[in-house]
Amino acid sequence: MKLLRAFSFVLASLLSVPAMAQTPTAAPATASEENSHFGWADVLRVDPVYATDATDGPAQPCYDEQVPVDASPDAAAQDKRGVFTAIGAFVGGILGNQFGKGKGRAVATVAGAVAGGVAGSNIATAGEGDAGRPQYKTVRHCPPSASSQRKVVAYDVEYRYRGDVYRSRLAYDPGDRLRVRVSVTPAE
Repeated sequence: MKLLRAFSFVLASLLSVPAMAQTPTAAPATASEENSHFGWADVLRVDPVYATDATDGPAQPCYDEQVPVDASPDAAAQDKRGVFTAIGAFVGGILGNQFGKGKGRAVATVAGAVAGGVAGSNIATAGEGDAGRPQYKTVRHCPPSASSQRKVVAYDVEYRYRGDVYRSRLAYDPGDRLRVRVSVTPAE
C-alpha cells in the first residue's frame, strides 16, 4: 500500500511539473500604463458627422402641379364694384318710378332699384377680367432622392476634464459623461 501511495505521489508530481512550466506570466507594464489612471469628463457638446451614402436606386423625377391661389379682390376693384352697384340701383329706381300708380309705383321703384343694382355689379365684374375666376399657379415638386442618404459616421465631442476643455472625434455618442485615460509622463 505504501508503494502504491509513493507511486501515485511521484506520478502526480511529474504531471504537475509541465503544467506549472506552461503557466503564462504577465507582460511587464509599459511606463505609460504605470503612470496612467481613468477618470470621468463631463460632455459639453456632441455633433454628429454625416456622410452621404450613394446607392444605385433610380432617382424620382420632379413634377409640376397646378395649385389654386387665394385671389382676394383688391380694394380698388371692390370700390369700383360698389360704385357701379350704387349707380345701377339709382338709375333702376328712377326708371321703375315711371311705371304704375300708388302702391304699384313704389313696388316698381324698388324692383327697378334691385335690378339696376344687380346690373351695375355685373358690369363692374365683367370689367375686371379674370378677377372672378379661380387663379392657379404652377408649383414644382422634387421628392428627396432615395439614391442619396445621409448617414452618421462619427461624433465630434467636446468635453471638460478638471476645468480644461478637450475635443475628440469618436465612433459613438458618449452621452453625458465620458471615461478618459489620464497619463502623466515627465517633461524632458
